[in-house]
Amino acid sequence: MPHAKPSDLPADGGGRWPAASGGFRSAQWGDMEVGFTETEPIDCTKIYRAGGLPGGVCPCPHYGFIFEGSIKAVYPNTDWADEIATAGEVYFFPAGHVLIYPEPTKALEVNPAFALQQCMDAMQRAADKFGGSALHDAGTSPDAATR
Repeated sequence: MPHAKPSDLPADGGGRWPAASGGFRSAQWGDMEVGFTETEPIDCTKIYRAGGLPGGVCPCPHYGFIFEGSIKAVYPNTDWADEIATAGEVYFFPAGHVLIYPEPTKALEVNPAFALQQCMDAMQRAADKFGGSALHDAGTSPDAATR
């Protein structure tokens, strides 16, 4: 059976998503994707839209644990309240969210592989369209949080 330290998971999903630039390590184990995210502050709102995700929201439910930092999930066009998971907490964010990392964050997730691949493929499309630095700039520009 597979096992690994988070830092030993393949960088960029084993080369599937080079736009991750080493900040996302993951492997598909069965029908799940095990991923370790290490990121600076970023708001994925514009990235999801630029990548063509329907409604500009992530189609993947996320199950994880935060080692450092925090993750905010917002649910556009719903009556669901925003959620913030912080260091030391496990979390579940259902599909239909936008993720915002308000501070440097390290998190481990185990997600349905097909759904995560849809999200990551969209992020890669956005990076291919605008270039890697433009992708990061889209997530960290002062107006990135504008909806």
